[in-house]
Formats: sequence, structure tokens, C-alpha cells
Amino acid sequence: MCDKPNVFSRLLSDEPTVAGALPTPAPITDSAQPLARGSRRRRLWELPSQALCPVIGVCLPMPVLRRRIDRILGGSTIASDYDLHCGAINECGSRSAVAETLQRELDQRYAIALRQSAQLKSTEALSRWWAAAQLSNDVAGSLWATLTHARCDAGLQEQVLRDIHMLQHQVGAANRADLQRLEALLDENQIVGRELAQAQSRSSRALAERASQIERLQSEQLRLRGELLGRDTAMAGLREDLQRLEAAVPGLRNRQEQADQIRLQQGRIHELERALLTAQQQVERERRRVEEARQMLDLARAPQAAPEPNLALPELSERAVLCVGGRQAVVPIYRQLIERTGGRFLHHDGGEEDAVTKLDASLAAADLVICQTGCISHDAYWRVKDHCKRHGKKCLYLDSPSASGLRRALGSLGSAPQVEAGVLQQGHQD
Repeated sequence: MCDKPNVFSRLLSDEPTVAGALPTPAPITDSAQPLARGSRRRRLWELPSQALCPVIGVCLPMPVLRRRIDRILGGSTIASDYDLHCGAINECGSRSAVAETLQRELDQRYAIALRQSAQLKSTEALSRWWAAAQLSNDVAGSLWATLTHARCDAGLQEQVLRDIHMLQHQVGAANRADLQRLEALLDENQIVGRELAQAQSRSSRALAERASQIERLQSEQLRLRGELLGRDTAMAGLREDLQRLEAAVPGLRNRQEQADQIRLQQGRIHELERALLTAQQQVERERRRVEEARQMLDLARAPQAAPEPNLALPELSERAVLCVGGRQAVVPIYRQLIERTGGRFLHHDGGEEDAVTKLDASLAAADLVICQTGCISHDAYWRVKDHCKRHGKKCLYLDSPSASGLRRALGSLGSAPQVEAGVLQQGHQD
């Protein structure tokens, strides 16, 4: 403490005139009623004792009150908040250094509310302004401006003190509810803190894994860069070798180009050969069609043609005649000639569509075999020849399938009954 006389040493040693920190406002006596004094505002020490407690407790926060008292005393007070509050009330009961200091502090702190209330010229207007101010956030400023206003009469003063008394109770209840919410928020904060710590741990592990992965990828990138550099070096060496070869062998590049052109030409030749083969096959098919058409024309002209001399058809008398091979177009012609002579016509295409294995059964059922050598497979030809030799059956071999050739072969069969091994052919003998 400083050498100056301590005002609060006297205040705190005497019994306070205010009973308790938040006294219940008593009815104002006639001596405490505000007097008409024009437009001059009342000072702090002019307020009744019932108003000093709520004014100092509500309008001055305890840290501000302690700073102001410390500045007056020139040191720091050791009194509790309650003792400091009671001492300030006792000092403000009359004009003193403490009262004047707190008066200036309140005027500076609530200058806006004072300017607003100064525009009110009647008690009714001031009462309405106070009622509206209770719903705002600046109740302390409205309390100070209303109680010190020149138009604040005894009735309004008592109403203000009652309102602020109840408001203090409500604020206390709200503070207790806020404390409960604060405790719940603290518990929730601990839970959230633990979850946050777990999330941070997971995040740290994920970051460590990501850092490890990045390190591996960087190592892989360095390795790939090394491989790429080695490949580029090898390619540069190969280019140098190629340049040396081109310098040592003039025209090497032209030869390579010529080789490429030769390969292209060979591919083109192969394509042309395949096209030529396809064209040849098409020509052969067309030639066969023309030949078949010609045979059909010969068949159509056959009834009008004069019979060849000494080529009378033999009488087959239900003998089975097997025709092996031949064009599909001349098969009806062969059937007509054989059946005209009284024989039974059998046919096998010589392996083109019918299976060669079925040829043995047809040969066994035949009495006479007509083999068209130009229209059967090699296997079918040897089967026919071997079967006829082993069983002594007559076989006529025709080089070119036609109706006239078959007619001549059958006529020769009728004019030559004695044939060695029973084998005849038209224009060809095996």
C-alpha cells in the first residue's frame, strides 16, 4: 500500500450502511424523492441508497471497479469483491473522490445512452424508453441514464429498481443455466477432444503412409529416369553405329529402301496371284456350265438326230447298271438311256458329295459298271477297277461324260460280247 491515507481501511472497518450485496428495494420516503431541478441530471451521490447497490453492481464490472479504486488508492486493494462492493456503496453515499471517479467512469462508459435519454422531455417518454431498453443488450446504460435523468420521479425510480432487482434474479438463474450448459459443453469438449486426438492419430498415420508411398514413388521415378537415360544413351550409340555403317557402305540406306519396296512388291504379287487363281477358278466354273449346257443341247437334239450305224443299244433286261461319276446335269440323260434299254439305273458321284465308303455296296449290287474317269476321285477310280477285276464284272470307262459317248459305249458292248476280263472302255483301255 502507498503512504496516502487508505480510504477503504476506514470504510471496511465501519459497519456498512447497506445490508447485503443485493438488498431488496424499500419504498422511497418523501425525503428520498427526486426534486424538480430543470434539466440537470442527478449525480451518483444524489441517488438514494437503494439505487446505489444495483447501479454499482450492474453498471460497473468488478474488474473496472477494482482498477478505479486501485488508481485512487495508489496501490492494489486486498479486499474481496463483496467488501469492495460494499465499500464503494458507502463512499458514494456522499460526494467523495471515489464517487466523483465512478461518476466520470459511468458517464464515459454510457455516453450513448445518456445522449439518447437526453432527448426525452417527459416522465412518460422516459418510462416507455426504459421498458423498451429492458429488451435490448444495453440494460446497464439504460439503468444509469434513467435513474440520473431529470424527469425520473419517485414512481418511475421505484419501478426501475424493482425491474432491475428481478432482472438480477433472472440473470442469476441464467448464469446457473449457463454454468450447467458450460459443464455439459466441457464434458462434450473432452469427448470431442478425445475423438480429435484419435482423428489426429489416424491422420498422422495416414500422412506417414502417404509420405512412405511418396518416397517409394520417388525412388521408382529415379530408377525409371536411370533406365530412360540408359536407353537414350544406347539409342545414341546405335545412331552413331548406323552413321558409321552408312559412311562405310555407301548406298546402304537406298538398299534398305529398295528391300522395303521389294517386300511391298512381293506382297502385291501374292495378291495378284490369288486374284488370278480366283479368276481361273471362276473361268473353270463357267466352262463347266457351258459344257453342261452343250450336253443339254445335245440331249434336246438327240431324238431328231439320225441313229449312228451299227450302234444298236443292247437289251439289258433288268440288269443293274452303276454309273460312277459324271456331271449332275447328264445324270438324267444316263438314266433315260439305261432305262430305255430295260436296265435299272444306279448312280454314285465318285466322291464329290457321296462318301467313297458307300461305293463298295453300290458296286456289289451292280451287274454293269460305267466309270467316268474324268469326274471321279483317285480313290474311287481304284476301288472301281479293283472290284471289277476281282469279281469279273464288265466296266465301261468314259473319258468325257456325254450322252453320245454313253450311247457308243453301250453300242460297243452289244457288238463285242467277248471281251477279255469283261472290261471295255470308250476311247481308253486300262
